[in-house]
Amino acid sequence: MDWRWPMRALEGWTVGMLDGWRVGMVLLFLSNLPTFQLSAQDSSRISEAQTVLAQLVESYGVSGMEAPVRATVQRLLPSWVRTETDTAGNLWVRTGGGQGDGPVVIVAHLDEIGFRVDTINADGTLGLRNRGGFILSLFEGKPALIHADRADIPGIFLPRDTGLTRRTPPPLRVSVGATSRAGAESLGVKLGQTITMPKQYVRLAGTRATGRSFDDRMGCAALILALRRLDRTKLKHPVVFLFSTREEIGLEGAEAAARQLGTATHRVHAIDTFVSADSPLELQNFAVARLGQGAVARALDNSSITPPAYVDSLAELARARGIALQIGTTNGGNDGSTFVPYGVVDVPLGWPLRYSHSPVEIVDLKDLVSLADLVRAVAEDW
Repeated sequence: MDWRWPMRALEGWTVGMLDGWRVGMVLLFLSNLPTFQLSAQDSSRISEAQTVLAQLVESYGVSGMEAPVRATVQRLLPSWVRTETDTAGNLWVRTGGGQGDGPVVIVAHLDEIGFRVDTINADGTLGLRNRGGFILSLFEGKPALIHADRADIPGIFLPRDTGLTRRTPPPLRVSVGATSRAGAESLGVKLGQTITMPKQYVRLAGTRATGRSFDDRMGCAALILALRRLDRTKLKHPVVFLFSTREEIGLEGAEAAARQLGTATHRVHAIDTFVSADSPLELQNFAVARLGQGAVARALDNSSITPPAYVDSLAELARARGIALQIGTTNGGNDGSTFVPYGVVDVPLGWPLRYSHSPVEIVDLKDLVSLADLVRAVAEDW
């Protein structure tokens, strides 16, 4: 994912450099927030989307340890769904039906960024290994959770020397309050356990929300919401809804599924973040897709190119269904690219996300509703 450049403004806030100009820009931005007047039906859809999304966001699942998120997904799926879990930890939902030559695969990933315990130091602090890509300074001086066997263990991400005192900052560490290796181990800390920052879904003004791990819990929510309204009698092809693992560390879960399905796959849609610098502190040429303006079709990214004819056809489908759709190009990759070597066309879809891979990602729930409708449309009518 192209998570680095949209974070410049946020990182400035984090280190306390919010000067008067930025404050003025933020106040100007807040004063111009649109007034939302939703119909009763729209309000109901937004409420359902929020209920699903909040439960997914507040489940923890660093890459390789997705079981809690997988359990949440299974609990939120409609009653008719039957699931299976493969050896890679992917959760499969097969719709059956359809007369086409092979399944359409729609995939969203379960995992989130975080850390694993790499070392338990003699002084009781924990050395870390990243799981995914992000800016380490966003975690310094913040609460930490070590996901241990019995219960989560609280700690803190220790502040480090910065570039003002040392050219190369030391590695990030976590303290659980122990003063020795034995003390940390007595609390239940073990090598390989995952570490995250505590998180909470928070509703903002209008239809905006903030939290951590919207990448890719928004995608998972879109699949769940689409399945709740799916008309299986309309399917042109069998559809596989796939909740994949370990995307943030190399698309590993999707790759396992691609090896299994191979050339039999009719088409693949990866449902994932479209990073947008849609904020008052960023250059507007980075704001390729704006929050609140609908789902996004990735015409191009670092891992795949969507054939123009497919982009045009998708746009026509969205128009026919009355679905808000934006078209954009971005950096980063997507799970669907693992199917491309088998000759499968990858048509990735997503939603605009501000401050990707940070503790305070921002989304618009209207985009989630649009994305869920688009996922349903490509399953039924395309």
